[in-house]
Amino acid sequence: MFLSTFEKQLDGKRRIVVPQDYRAALSGPGDGLFVFPSIRSKCIEGGGQALFARYAKMADDLEFGDELRDSIERNVFGKMQQLQFDPAGRITLPETFCKRFGIKDWVAVVGMRDRFEIWERDALLALEEPDLEFTKSGMADMRNAQRSVKAGAVKVGGAG
Repeated sequence: MFLSTFEKQLDGKRRIVVPQDYRAALSGPGDGLFVFPSIRSKCIEGGGQALFARYAKMADDLEFGDELRDSIERNVFGKMQQLQFDPAGRITLPETFCKRFGIKDWVAVVGMRDRFEIWERDALLALEEPDLEFTKSGMADMRNAQRSVKAGAVKVGGAG
């Protein structure tokens, strides 16, 4: 499981030390470290075999030849790269990904349970407040919807 947020500085070869907890979560038979440009955010998305399998299932749930399936496969698997750790626990971020997201010096690595995101540090900082407000609003909407469902269940159950 990938938790917490870490700030890391890239060295001259675009390498970062991956937190030990993350390396431990990625170790195991058949596991690897997969990264690709996120399809939702302006960052690099990464994870292990579980993340790979999640996207594979998403694509496999669609018919072969389906336009959305093709798009998922192009934008996730077609751009995905498998990275290896060096003896010091570092990975080298792909140059094309760094250019795409303006990653030059400092990154923020954000744990998101079964995956993580690698952001240009200032881009993540700029997102923090609007993202927090979005979370607050979304959670309030979820609570209200849950209350409505419970109230409806009580009324239906009480009317019988």
